[in-house]
Amino acid sequence: MRLLARLSLFALLATATHIPLPAQTAPPLIERSRLFGNPSKVQARLSPDGKWISWIAPRDGVLNIWVAPFGDPTSGRALTAETARPIRSYFWAPDSSQILFLNDKGGDENFLLYSVDPVTGQQRPLTPFEKTRVEVVATSDHVTGRILVGLNNRDPRWHDVHSLDLKSGQLTLLLRNDGYAGFIADESLALRIASKEREDGGTDYFHITGTRVDPRPFVSVGLDDGLTTGPAGFTTDGKTLYWTDSRDRDTAALFAQDVATGKMTLIASDPKADIGGVMADPETGRVQAYSIDYLKDEWTALDPAIGADLDWLRGQLKGEPIVTSRTRVDDRWTVAVDPVTAPAASYLFDRKARTLTRLFVSRPELEGAPLVAMHPEEIRSRDGLTLVSYLTLPKDADSDGDGKADHPVPMVLLVHGGPWARDDYGYDGEHQWLANRGYAVLSVNYRGSTGLGKRFTNAGNLQWGTRMQDDLLDAVDWAVGQGVTTRDKVAIMGGSYGGYATLAGLAFTPTSFACGVDIVGPSNLQTLLKTIPPYWEAGRQQFYKRMGDPTTEAGRKLLEERSPSPAPVRSCVRC
Repeated sequence: MRLLARLSLFALLATATHIPLPAQTAPPLIERSRLFGNPSKVQARLSPDGKWISWIAPRDGVLNIWVAPFGDPTSGRALTAETARPIRSYFWAPDSSQILFLNDKGGDENFLLYSVDPVTGQQRPLTPFEKTRVEVVATSDHVTGRILVGLNNRDPRWHDVHSLDLKSGQLTLLLRNDGYAGFIADESLALRIASKEREDGGTDYFHITGTRVDPRPFVSVGLDDGLTTGPAGFTTDGKTLYWTDSRDRDTAALFAQDVATGKMTLIASDPKADIGGVMADPETGRVQAYSIDYLKDEWTALDPAIGADLDWLRGQLKGEPIVTSRTRVDDRWTVAVDPVTAPAASYLFDRKARTLTRLFVSRPELEGAPLVAMHPEEIRSRDGLTLVSYLTLPKDADSDGDGKADHPVPMVLLVHGGPWARDDYGYDGEHQWLANRGYAVLSVNYRGSTGLGKRFTNAGNLQWGTRMQDDLLDAVDWAVGQGVTTRDKVAIMGGSYGGYATLAGLAFTPTSFACGVDIVGPSNLQTLLKTIPPYWEAGRQQFYKRMGDPTTEAGRKLLEERSPSPAPVRSCVRC
């Protein structure tokens, strides 16, 4: 029923607001399968030794892993033969002898680890267990025969750390986990740091010597910094530990800590957004570049050679280059670019020759399609916060492409899930689909969203259904004021937390939206917290402190008040 609602949203909005359906002549409709079907090819990767190129593509309608010799990328062949569950991601073994991937069965979220030989295509399970969820704890460019994995087959709440021999498949227990949220190893695959959730929702960090965890934390982080502070990994020599750290500041900055002395050195920061990704030297592990994602994700180089390469790539490509893999000797990269108004493409970059070879386009069926631009916006909330948002307009409502509406059109407020996540600039199938059908689409990073500093994230604490919802309503007011839409022609739609926001919008402010589409949104917050899976145990206090604590009377009352349907789910006549 939700799928039907989603596919017929225009009819719903037209019925609710008594507006005529637009003529479907110009621009031509883009078929849903071209927007939401399997991509043709994605995730280009070079093997560490540079001998292979791999990617994910459909095989008999299901996403599988493909591979080709480096010198002949057109001779690709499918390595895996999954027939039910698509493979969503993968990575090369450090010695290039295998490709590794995680997959579950029937959507049970029990992800197991598999390997496949790029030469023979022989596939085998590396963690052949039932009711087990595997986590990759650490890999190393310098210890190539094994990796570290976490298994929760002893206790579904906690992942015991094992060393996995990639050739024999032998698992050796390194550390029994009785309450730690995660672990960090160095390049020798020695466990160095364990983390544990605190009662206040923050995190304690502990040194590990051998397989012994020091009971005294060497760093303690409170709730306010819990989502924005943590160790990010060691250099190859183990002497420097990188941190993203928001303590004594708002946004998470990049620091380098001297392990011997404990001295912290600021590497990079931005006043508006947290440090996002980093590029590190494959040999030394030293950070060479970092990204900041405010309105758009943008990379800044610390290493002059990396900076020259990124600048050259920007001159060749339409959009910010994203380095997706590097050989161990760092002579070749795979690079992706997202032009937004054209399908994303992947390239092979030869650093020495300064040549760029297109490998593939992810959705060639969208080449030449009437895709439209996405426009970053800064919207002010009623209490003065800046809401980083993204607006997409139909072609016939923005004739010059400047992001200013020529006339009002129906609008969909598309709310992201999480809520501890964020919307980003880039190609978005739902934005394109709705805009192609005549809608304006607005996605809002409401308070509680991540990546924009800890004050913004923490402003969402205990605000489900209230101030977080107010941010969405303020964004609607902005869109009406800008002439994007009219107040009676706004729909709300989203999945997970976005589905909750949809239900909350219809239940708490029913006159604000003409209709809504809830996709797997929780309607009862107490039920949600009672049914979190065991492997989320390490984050339970974070949920309680940021949503409401169901173990207290005050918390239960708050959760009931914020639930769109504290009783069994009501049907919505308007939808």
